[in-house]
Amino acid sequence: MAGYDGEKLWILTEIDGVEFAARATLLFGEDNKVTGQAPCNSFFTKQTKPYPWIGFDPIGSTRMACPEMNKETLFFNTLGKMTLAEVSGDVMILSNDSGRQMVFKAAPTDG
Repeated sequence: MAGYDGEKLWILTEIDGVEFAARATLLFGEDNKVTGQAPCNSFFTKQTKPYPWIGFDPIGSTRMACPEMNKETLFFNTLGKMTLAEVSGDVMILSNDSGRQMVFKAAPTDG
């Protein structure tokens, strides 16, 4: 999906205006595949709507426990409710009609 710039690894920086103090990433790949790393587990899903809309199939993940499970639950629950994506340079904002928002920044690239 060209609008999501599948060349970039997106790192979550905040949810609903609050800094996200754990690492979570999104990577948009070919054939609408979306993969990433939540605070504890790697995950996979499929993007179901064309840019600028966003939607995901049910999210599958590995099932390891860690001290940041509450942050992981927040990440997955919020991600599943996002409906709109805006990409501007190295910033991607996912949002929905309820006013919820996730802000991602592109990981630095070599070169």
